[in-house]
Amino acid sequence: MRTLLPNGLGRALLTSTLLVPLLLIPASKADLQQPSTANRDVPIAIAIHGGAGTITKANLTTEQDAAYRGKLDEALQAGYTLLQQGRDGQEAVVAAIQILEESPLFNAGKGAVYTYAGEHELDASIMHGKHRTAGAVAGVKTIASPIAAAQAVMNESEHVMLSGSGAETFASEQGLLMVPNTTFNTERRWQALQKAKAVIARDQGAQNHRTPAQIIPDQSTPDQSTPDQSTLLAFQDYKFGTVGAVVLDRQGNLVAGTSTGGMTAKRYGRIGDSPVIGAGTFADNQSCAVSATGHGEYFIRYQVAADICQRMAYAGLSLAEAADTVINKVLVEASGSGGVIAVDSAGHIAMPFNTEGMYRASIDAKGNKTIRIYR
Repeated sequence: MRTLLPNGLGRALLTSTLLVPLLLIPASKADLQQPSTANRDVPIAIAIHGGAGTITKANLTTEQDAAYRGKLDEALQAGYTLLQQGRDGQEAVVAAIQILEESPLFNAGKGAVYTYAGEHELDASIMHGKHRTAGAVAGVKTIASPIAAAQAVMNESEHVMLSGSGAETFASEQGLLMVPNTTFNTERRWQALQKAKAVIARDQGAQNHRTPAQIIPDQSTPDQSTPDQSTLLAFQDYKFGTVGAVVLDRQGNLVAGTSTGGMTAKRYGRIGDSPVIGAGTFADNQSCAVSATGHGEYFIRYQVAADICQRMAYAGLSLAEAADTVINKVLVEASGSGGVIAVDSAGHIAMPFNTEGMYRASIDAKGNKTIRIYR
C-alpha cells in the first residue's frame, strides 16, 4: 500500500508494508524502514539550489527577490527538520525538492519550461551515498513529482534510470500522483517559449534549427553583438533552470537529488545532466554529495558532480577546493556555465558558480544558515 501526502503536487514520500526478506530490500529502503538510532552529536547539514543563470538585482523586483528567498527558506527548513529528527537523508532531499517542484518560481515540476512542441518533459535523479544506490527518471510528462519517482526507482526497482512512458507506467504502479501535462502550464514559461521560438525563427534559414545556446552570443566575448535585455531574460532559465538538494544526515549518510524541467524550446527528446548520475547528481559517503545546475551538455561531458567527489577521494582536495576547481577552472576553460551545491562528511558546504547568480540556501554543521541569490 502506498501513502501519498495530500498537500501540493504529490508530496509523495514512499512507504511500504510489503513483507519482503530484509536481504532483498535495497539498502536505502532498509534505512527508511529501520527506526533511527542517530546520535544527536553527529553533525547534520543541508544545501539547496533553485538554479543558476543570468540572475542579478536589476532583473528581480523587491517582491520577486522576497518570493524566491521565502520559497528557498521553506524548502531548506522542510529538509532540515527531517534531518533534526534523525530521518534518513533521502527523505530530507525529497522533501526539500518537492517544495521547489511545487512552486512556479523554479524550472522544475509546476514551473517547468516548455519544449518546442509546447509540452513539458521533466527529469530527476537521486543518489544515496551509503551504498551508491541511485534512481532517475527522464522525459516524463505526467508525474506530479519527478523526484518522488526517482526515489521510487532507487528503492522499488532493480534499475537506475527509467524514461518516458515506461517511467510513467512504473510511477503509476507505485501509487504516485499522476497529473495531466497541462498541470505544469504557466504564463511566464509560455511567453518565454514564444520569445525563444521567435529568435529561432529569425536565425533559421540556411542553418536549420539551433538551440538558444547557439543563437544568443556568449556575452563574455566582447566583439559579439549583444541581444536586447528582454531576449536575455527570456532565456535566463533555458539551460540553467534546475532545483536540487544535498544533505548529511545523523547516520553519516550523504544524499543528493536534482529535478528539472529541462531547456526551453528543447527538441528531439533532449535530456540534460539532471537525471544523469555522475553529471548532475552524485553522492558517496566517502567523499561528498553534489547537485548541479547549468548547461547540461557540459556537465555530462565533464561528469561534473562525480569529478568533484573524485578529486576529494583521489587527490586529497577539500570540498571547497574540489568544487571550485571544477566549476571555475575546468568548466570555464571548456566554456561551460553553471554551478553546484555540495556537502561533505564533516558537514562542510560549498556552493560555487560561474554565472551571475544562483538561487541557493544552506544550513551547515554548526547551524549557520544562509540564503543567497546574487554574487
